[in-house]
Amino acid sequence: MDAADERRGHDVVSVLQQNISRLVTQLSECREENELLKSEVSSLQNILRSFKLPGSEGFVEPTGGSGDGFSPAQKIRVKQKLALMLQKIERELRGERTGF
Repeated sequence: MDAADERRGHDVVSVLQQNISRLVTQLSECREENELLKSEVSSLQNILRSFKLPGSEGFVEPTGGSGDGFSPAQKIRVKQKLALMLQKIERELRGERTGF
């Protein structure tokens, strides 16, 4: 019985070592993916920060005046829609981060 118990003990240890090795590999892969996602989010945030909407401070009107075909009221509506879209994206990103 001692030899059988010892063999079972070695089998259990072997299975545990395999599981630990698999988990360490998964953790490394998740860390790499996390770094890529962080980089992507940072890049998107920089793009959004540098984007100037018509009517916002720092916006430079393209050459040719206001020949873009949008009235001031339409520009405001576009700006509001974009702000809502950005808020929705942010909520979705936060939901993914928290696992919901």
